[in-house]
Amino acid sequence: MRARAAARLRCRHGIHRSNKAPPDDPRVHRRAAARWHRRPLAAGGQPGAVGRFQPGLLIPRAGGRGTVRAAVEDPLRRRGFRGRHRGCRSGPGDGAIGTAEALVAEQFPAWAKLPIRAVASQGTVNALFRIGDRLAARFPLQPGDVDETLRWLKAEAEAARELAGRTRFPTPEPVALGEPGPGYPLPWSVQTWVPGSAATDADPGESVAFAHDLAEFIRNVRAIGTRGRTFGGSGRGGELTSQDEWMKTCFSRSEGWLDVPRLRRMWRALRTAPRGTDGDVMTHGDLAPGNVLVADGRLAGVIDVGGLGPADPALDLVGAWHLLETGPREVLREDLGCDDREWQRGRAWAFAQAMGLVWYYVTSNPTMSFIGRRTLDRLLQAG
Repeated sequence: MRARAAARLRCRHGIHRSNKAPPDDPRVHRRAAARWHRRPLAAGGQPGAVGRFQPGLLIPRAGGRGTVRAAVEDPLRRRGFRGRHRGCRSGPGDGAIGTAEALVAEQFPAWAKLPIRAVASQGTVNALFRIGDRLAARFPLQPGDVDETLRWLKAEAEAARELAGRTRFPTPEPVALGEPGPGYPLPWSVQTWVPGSAATDADPGESVAFAHDLAEFIRNVRAIGTRGRTFGGSGRGGELTSQDEWMKTCFSRSEGWLDVPRLRRMWRALRTAPRGTDGDVMTHGDLAPGNVLVADGRLAGVIDVGGLGPADPALDLVGAWHLLETGPREVLREDLGCDDREWQRGRAWAFAQAMGLVWYYVTSNPTMSFIGRRTLDRLLQAG
């Protein structure tokens, strides 16, 4: 879950012509950002030509292309971006590494000599590659439209910028956007690398110190302020009853895997948890184990921040159930001062997410399926 999909962007700061790209260190990148630009357009209109700047983000021009329906699935598999299972721990294959190396070298020449290393993860949204020690390239794995993918990547970068520096815990910062190229048909992104082990690999469930850290992160995100924005999506974060149709699908698909009658009864009780007068606050939106980094039993960082936005204050309480056992979970609740209504809604959001994980990933990503089962077990044990 390091990890998703963004219209060509118009330059607000002019086109700068220089063959010098920012080096590996993102601090130097930010200092150089106002003056750096990409090479002139290559013959034949190949991607990796003229770049266009916005503060803090390198964005290559789309080379005159209109909306194109990208045939992603087969090229990704042929080039090794997908394994037989999307969640395979081996990470992208050798073919994908070669493609990533070529795209980085062509579009960002200053990074051409840095080592490119595939990152094994349980994520299902992006294939990840380290660029040197400080950067990470993220290649969307899902088929999609070029312009839609670029719009998503731009929105993701805006969210990352909004969160950057608002908490003492590291979060990824946007560095660049890459274009489609030989072997890969979609835009892709480069972010700063955040060190740490995903909570899928370094379970923090019994750590009281981690619970304090997680509560602090949630408070920090809430303190950003919505600036008048409210939840406007169709997924988790609005009204609990909006999940009813999805829950029907999950119950139907979970027959034979889970105790569905018992889970149906639980959802009937959770779906009506009252919201009261609580307004929306800023939330990360997906505090699942794959998006939370751990070091020495403490919170080391949080990734996949593209979902940052206003939502039900209880939404980020999913982390209490995905990540923590009973004792540390109560510590987090006390730190956040959750009343019974908010705590119950947090249980409901965790339930809705966990129900989907179990059946959807049961064969393609067993680790994700296990996370869903464990969360449901914790919810059932809590009564």
